[in-house]
Amino acid sequence: MRTFRGAWSLAGLVTGFAGLAASYFVAMVMTIRDAPLVAVAEQVIRATPGVIAERAIRILGHHDKAFLQFVIFVLCGVLFAWAGRLARRTWWAPTVVFGVLAVVGGAAVWFQRGATTLDLLPVAVGFATWLVCLSLLTEPLRRHELALAAATDDLDPSHEDHPDHTRRTFLLRSGAMVVAGVVLGVVGRAVGRGRRHVEETRRLLRLPGVTPPAVPEGVRVGVEGVSPWMTPNDDFYRIDTAIVVPTIEPADWQLRIHGMVDREVVVTYQQLVARQMTEAWVTLNCVSNEVGGNLIGNAWWSGVRIADLLELAGVQPGADAVLQTSEDGWTCGTPLGVLTDSQRDAMLAVAMNGKPLPIDHGFPVRTIVPGLFGYVSACKWVVEMKVTRFADIEAYWTGKGWSEKGPVKMSSRIDVPRGGAEVPSGLLAVAGVAWAQHVGIEGVEIALDGGPWRPARIAAVPSDDTWVQWAATVDVGPGDHTVKVRATDRSGLVQTGVVRDVVPDGATGWHTVGFTAKEQDTDG
Repeated sequence: MRTFRGAWSLAGLVTGFAGLAASYFVAMVMTIRDAPLVAVAEQVIRATPGVIAERAIRILGHHDKAFLQFVIFVLCGVLFAWAGRLARRTWWAPTVVFGVLAVVGGAAVWFQRGATTLDLLPVAVGFATWLVCLSLLTEPLRRHELALAAATDDLDPSHEDHPDHTRRTFLLRSGAMVVAGVVLGVVGRAVGRGRRHVEETRRLLRLPGVTPPAVPEGVRVGVEGVSPWMTPNDDFYRIDTAIVVPTIEPADWQLRIHGMVDREVVVTYQQLVARQMTEAWVTLNCVSNEVGGNLIGNAWWSGVRIADLLELAGVQPGADAVLQTSEDGWTCGTPLGVLTDSQRDAMLAVAMNGKPLPIDHGFPVRTIVPGLFGYVSACKWVVEMKVTRFADIEAYWTGKGWSEKGPVKMSSRIDVPRGGAEVPSGLLAVAGVAWAQHVGIEGVEIALDGGPWRPARIAAVPSDDTWVQWAATVDVGPGDHTVKVRATDRSGLVQTGVVRDVVPDGATGWHTVGFTAKEQDTDG
């Protein structure tokens, strides 16, 4: 029998797993949202250059955070195995490896918003677990190697110095640590029921002044395959930087308005929902939405006008921005003028499509600002608004290369036919959506196979802050075809065909779809 390097690597892996499980368990028991591994992932997101972040969103979509966590977990596994192999030669080298990992985890936790020294306890517990477990696993491995060197045929296999005994000791201890780690993870997950409790609170909420959505007449063009005019909550796109979304009890939520104001204002959830509600259909659009992309949705939002709260605080002269901060530390800088514009009705939303906000979309309170991309306005889990100047702040995405103001750009999309579809030749319905929030769509045109632009029929809209469905009919012969779309807003501006990337202030270009028309079989 021999001791392979794999046994030492396994010792490091089991040790690392046990430490992560212990730190996760402590974080859940303490109801700390940011377990060390989660905190590291969120700090990586914050430190990622904008171009790389945009590319990740484009390639991975809503799986980007899961992929990041997987990569971090794999890297930790490699370092754990390496630490185990180092332990074969010296005791201090693996201690340094685990110490560096603990420092990284501690720093990630410390720089999370609102962190205190108590939040570092899970890191300390994880580090202590690493040291203890590594010692327990490497001790039988060292004895095993000594036993192999001194083994004699007449040695009782049950003797503690027999190679079989030391090997069994290692395997039993490893198995016990793995089982204990799994138990800690399961129990920690059960103990950390914060989200489930908040979800139950949300389900039981009854919000005064919130009415169910009634889709206005005439907003649908009646073509199958076009995106629903009202986007269901479960289908609404989600883009944020939170690995674990904040779960806030309404009774614990409050908003602080401070900075360049005459008086600081703190509003609780109960005080907010007691104020007069405003409701509106508003389309939200992510700056990462490519031409023809689906990072856009339309919903019935209910909330309280931000302008009224800012008036209560008394905005001082010279201010031109509001730095919004989320419970998870994310920030966005919003132009002060759009928050106080009486025609725009920017709101602190408490309901979406007639129901309390979903947790993933900002429960209990988020910001909705018509006409601006979300990265400068749509602050989920909002807890702070600082009235300030753009010259004095740098928000999360604007520090990564995106522009400061972020007005939504006019765009249009073809939903029918889908790219690469096969359709019957002859008359074909072409349909989709177009948007120019807070300006409105005046008309939509399509062009088949590079031909002249033809007007499409557009449906009704209740306001300029929502998208509009459109439809047209074309006659296509057998073969391959392309169709493109462009819109014109109510100011007379025609959508540009110049292709630009989403960075720094949104993509431009005409959405073009290729499809194939098949000759219809006329045989009876």
